[in-house]
Amino acid sequence: MSSLPAPREPLRRVAVTGGTHGNEMCGIYLIRHWLQAPGELQRASFSAMPVLANPAATAACRRYVDRDLNRTFTLTLLSSTATPSDPYEVTRAQELNRLLGPKGTDQAFDFVLDLHNTTANTGVCLISEASHSAFSLHLCHYLQLQSLGVPCRLLQYETSGKETYSVESVSKDGICLELGPQPQGVLRADLFSQMRTLVASILDFIELFNQGMAFPAFEMDIYRVLGSVDFPRTADGDLTGTVHPQLQDHDFEPLRPGEPIFKLFSGEDVLYEGNSTVYPVFINEAAYYEKHVAFLKSERIRVQVPALPGLTSSSTLAP
Repeated sequence: MSSLPAPREPLRRVAVTGGTHGNEMCGIYLIRHWLQAPGELQRASFSAMPVLANPAATAACRRYVDRDLNRTFTLTLLSSTATPSDPYEVTRAQELNRLLGPKGTDQAFDFVLDLHNTTANTGVCLISEASHSAFSLHLCHYLQLQSLGVPCRLLQYETSGKETYSVESVSKDGICLELGPQPQGVLRADLFSQMRTLVASILDFIELFNQGMAFPAFEMDIYRVLGSVDFPRTADGDLTGTVHPQLQDHDFEPLRPGEPIFKLFSGEDVLYEGNSTVYPVFINEAAYYEKHVAFLKSERIRVQVPALPGLTSSSTLAP
């Protein structure tokens, strides 16, 4: 993975976004707190800006108003001519692009950390585009070394041939932090505290990088998205079964050919018919029912990550 890009200048313009989905409560309430008391986001070389990404959906405690904001940051939508009939999230994405971007330009923010909750049993999960891997992999490894008491996994997705569409894609680099399980519209104190600690550690890592620290090479396992699997359905789209008890809550654990994945309402088991072992993620995620996704399939890959050199003393000087 030696060809992956890595930033060679300090990350001065950093944002932490929450409420991209208006019913994922940890990020929402952390952002609301930091908007009133931003001291936790201050570091010597930068101060991260808190942003409530989708205020209308947050006020309604809904994932979105008109369309999924986290699928709306394509250049096509961001550059479209505004009209009064535009979906709310298209208008909001254009506003965020002006604030944090413009996407694909030198004026864009250096780094965006987007905070999410999931109803699935993912634990701590970082999600990145493959093109952002170098810095993201070192960030994930740094969190793994912090003795947080839970695994920290990195899930990569490819967007080859497609436009990137997530909030953090507006910035030069960025990552999504997923934390679960937590029901939609519910705030759990343990996950709230855990996310707060993780954000602090991520900002600490950026600060160490800005101050010129070099990070050595290492090996780690990552998970790469292969595709998705839908629920069993009728021709009209109604469910005929749901996630099998042997699969439920086993995110990031191996699923082998012939093992059960669904339990039909008739009582029969549906078995996984793939040719190789995969690692399901976002199993039975509530928000994915409308997307016809029962879980994502991923492959586990062992990667050798090259060292992240320290920045030169001239580039680490305060602006």
